[in-house]
Amino acid sequence: MNKQQTLFIIQTLFLRFMYIPLTNSEKIILNKIAAAANKLQIDAYVVGGFVRDKILGRNTKDIDVVCIGDGISLAHETALYFENKPHVNFFKNFGTAQIKINDTETISEERSIEIEFVGARKESYHFESRNPLVEAGSLEDDQNRRDFTINAMAISLNQNNFGDLIDPFQGIADLENKIIKTPLLPEATFSDDPLRMMRAIRFATQLNFEIESSTLAAISSMAKRIKIVSGERIAEELNKILMTQKPSIGFDLLYKTGLLQLIFPQMTALAGAEYIDGKGHKDNFYHTLQVVDNISENTNDLWLRWAAVLHDIAKPATKKFEEGHGWTFHGHEVVGGRMVPKIFTQLKLPQNEKMKFVRKMVELHLRPIGLNKENITDAAIRRLIFDAGEDLESLFILCKADITSKNKEKVKRFLSNFELVMQRCTEVEANDNIRNWQPPVTGEMIMDHFKLSPCRNVGIIKNAIREAILDGVIPNQYDQAYAFMIEKGKELGL
Repeated sequence: MNKQQTLFIIQTLFLRFMYIPLTNSEKIILNKIAAAANKLQIDAYVVGGFVRDKILGRNTKDIDVVCIGDGISLAHETALYFENKPHVNFFKNFGTAQIKINDTETISEERSIEIEFVGARKESYHFESRNPLVEAGSLEDDQNRRDFTINAMAISLNQNNFGDLIDPFQGIADLENKIIKTPLLPEATFSDDPLRMMRAIRFATQLNFEIESSTLAAISSMAKRIKIVSGERIAEELNKILMTQKPSIGFDLLYKTGLLQLIFPQMTALAGAEYIDGKGHKDNFYHTLQVVDNISENTNDLWLRWAAVLHDIAKPATKKFEEGHGWTFHGHEVVGGRMVPKIFTQLKLPQNEKMKFVRKMVELHLRPIGLNKENITDAAIRRLIFDAGEDLESLFILCKADITSKNKEKVKRFLSNFELVMQRCTEVEANDNIRNWQPPVTGEMIMDHFKLSPCRNVGIIKNAIREAILDGVIPNQYDQAYAFMIEKGKELGL
């Protein structure tokens, strides 16, 4: 096919592709895929999430293409239609290929689009296995194996019916009615891949859709099958739920279907309220969900949202009824901090600085609220600033989210008082420069002055200088710190 013929096909198909709202870049890309498929004489279709999201008017950066034939060959042929000839990543064992389009020829939105190609296939599973038996199939076979009706729609890229929506399970109607349901019997769909139970909840949360009753019932009845799914895949879905606009929807569905008990029992332990002598405590599970929703209005930081999930995680372990006082949870922030690494390991979340940040937030989340009193000393403010360091704003976001009550006036009053704490922190930091504190007298200076090698006394003097500055005994300045060092050395007989 010569270039003139190629352009004719692209322009012709472009004119017929009108009713799905696409960007100019997407139109060009789809027409080039269509031209490549036409040259290879194979049928090709855009499927899945791209179709769903474009109908909903949502942004998307991935395009999934199913062809009746060799998906890897179609990927290589499509790449030739772009001037920069993008690299084709292919996986022969799986029959899939990917290319990334990120060039000025097609992308004016300063973003890349990943295109995945695969040959249509059908799958069959043994109950005890997560690995399907895969063989080549038709478009109908491929749509049958999709997870939900809204993800089983396809758009033709073929000359004879370019742009036609192929929707055997009325996915378009389910989009209009805001319904999540499976194309086939939900028991069969969830047995094939139990992670689809979490995906149903994730889509319901992301799109603010309802899960169809028989589909929801199947999740509850089959929840235990989630145990065969890898922790990494479960963590990915949890993170996606947590990054939605209102994560409480998803966590509540996970709880009510029994999935949360199986994948994150520490969180379900927060549920319920106990009463003794007429005194009860709030339901810490639903309090936590409110905190997560609150914080999600103010940050897209996944790990700060995880801190909201875990901030009260140790309340069940520290709960105690004290006569004449009521229910207490003394030390739950400390115990909760110790639980964070174990939970991250259990949920296959990263054991790195992200985990340390979450632990820090959990351990400190009561500190600013504890300063919400009159006559709080500058020393207490300095210690908070020092301990929070560069994460002080994140801590404030978490603490404000933690102010929950059905009494709106009470919440308003607490928030107003908390604003005063933040103002005090700003004032003290401006005067004392504690936040990014560097010792005005270093260990090297101490060793040089007292002619010491590294030893215990050097650490004692350094800590004494730090404590003196934080307590306001001396200002955070070199001359005063050096003089204090000399006096401390005398006390130690140096």
